[in-house]
Amino acid sequence: MKFLKRVGVAVSMMVSLVAQAQVHEYHLDNGMKVLVKEDHRAPVVVSQVWYKVGSSYEHNGVTGISHMLEHMMFKGTHTHKPGDFNRIIAENGGSDNAFTGRDYTAYFQTLEASRLNVSMALESDRMRNVIIVDEEFQPERQVVREERRQRTDDNPGSRLYEQFSATAFSSSPYHHPIIGWAEDINHYTVDDLKDWYRAWYTPNNATLVVVGDVEPDRVFELAKKYYGSIESGPVRGLKPQREFTQNGERRIQLHDDKAVNPYLLMGFKVPSLATVAPEQEWEVYALEVLSGVLSGGQSARLPKSLVRSDKVASSASAGYSLYDRMNTLFLLDASPSQGVTLNQLETQIWTQLNRLKQTPVAESELEKIKAQVKSSSIFEKDSIFYQAMQLGRLETVGVGWQKADEYIEKVNAVTPEQIQAVAQKYFNKRTLTVGELLPEEAR
Repeated sequence: MKFLKRVGVAVSMMVSLVAQAQVHEYHLDNGMKVLVKEDHRAPVVVSQVWYKVGSSYEHNGVTGISHMLEHMMFKGTHTHKPGDFNRIIAENGGSDNAFTGRDYTAYFQTLEASRLNVSMALESDRMRNVIIVDEEFQPERQVVREERRQRTDDNPGSRLYEQFSATAFSSSPYHHPIIGWAEDINHYTVDDLKDWYRAWYTPNNATLVVVGDVEPDRVFELAKKYYGSIESGPVRGLKPQREFTQNGERRIQLHDDKAVNPYLLMGFKVPSLATVAPEQEWEVYALEVLSGVLSGGQSARLPKSLVRSDKVASSASAGYSLYDRMNTLFLLDASPSQGVTLNQLETQIWTQLNRLKQTPVAESELEKIKAQVKSSSIFEKDSIFYQAMQLGRLETVGVGWQKADEYIEKVNAVTPEQIQAVAQKYFNKRTLTVGELLPEEAR
C-alpha cells in the first residue's frame, strides 16, 4: 500500500507537469497542418512528417507499397543524391529514420534544436521531388524481400500473426500485412510507386509535428519557408472498407517445422477511438484498462493465474490499441507449459474471461491497474520522440491530437461495472478468431 501511495503522488506530479505543455496548431495555405509542443529540458528537437497512408489504404495487387515507397524516399531527389539525407543529418549530429504502419507513414529526425532548419529543408524537398528510377528500385525491392523473409517468413510466430490477421479481417484492409504479400512485392513496378507517391505525398495529406526546445511561432515561420511553397494536390478518396459483421468463430492452424513450442493467439472484434460512437467512447477506455487487468505486470490476472498459480502457461498476455483508424482486435496470446495442450490453455483463458464477465473487478485491484496504466502513459511522455509520436498518430488516424490530453481523465473515470460491461459485450465466440501454432511433429 505504501508503494501505491508513492506511485499516486508521482503520477499526480507528472500530470501537473505534462498539463503545462501546450500544443500549438498552425495551418499552411496549402493545407498542411503543423503541431508544435515546447519541451525545454534539453537543447534537442524532434521533427516528424506524418502522411495519411499505410497498408490500410492499399488494395490487392499493391499490398505493402506504402512500405516500399518509404524505402524509396531515401533514394534521392533532383538536388540530393541517394544517401545524402542520412549523411547530412549525421553531419549535423542528428539521427533520422522512417516507419510505416497500417494507418500512416512517418519520417523523422532528431537534432540539436538550432538545426531544425536542416531537417525541414531535406524533408520538404522529398515531399514532392523524389526521383524513382528502376536502377534504385530493383536493389531496394531485394532489401524489402529480405526484410520480409527475416521478419515473417522465417519467424513462425510472425507468420501465424500474419495469417491470423488475414483470417480475422475479411473485408477490412487490416487483412493485409504492412510489409505486403510476397507475390505483390515481386510484381511492383516503378509506375506503381510513382502513382502512389503522387496520390498521397502532398502537403494537404500531411502533418508536421515538432517537439523540443523550440519557440512555436519560429517553427511556424520555418514551416512556411520550407513547406509553404509546395502546391497541394488532389488526395485520393477512400472507400469505407468496413469489416462486415462476424457471426461465428474463426480458427486457423499453422504447422511449422521451424516452430519450437506451440503458441496460442486469440482476438475479439472491438472498436477503436476513431470508430466508437461518441456516447460509447467510455468503452475504449474500459478496454484499455481491461488489458491492464489481464496483463499489466506480473501481478495481473493472466501471469498470476496461468503462469505462476496454475502453471498451465509459460507466458500469457493481452493487448489492445485504442488508436487504430478502423475497428480492431482485443488480443490475447499464450504459450503452454510442457505437457499442456493448446485446447487446455484456451479453456483456462476462457475461465479468466468469464470471471471478468461474471464478477466486477474489485476497486482495490482496479486502482492498482489504473496507477500502472497512467504511470506508463506519463513516463512515456518523458521522451520528446514519444510525445511527437502520440500527437502525429492521433492526428493521422482522425481522432485529433487533443485526445492525448484526455487519456488520464478517461482512464481515471473507468468503473468496475464498465469493465464488466465491455467483457460481456465483446468477449464472445461470435466475434472470436483463434490461431494455433503447432510444431511440425505435433501434427
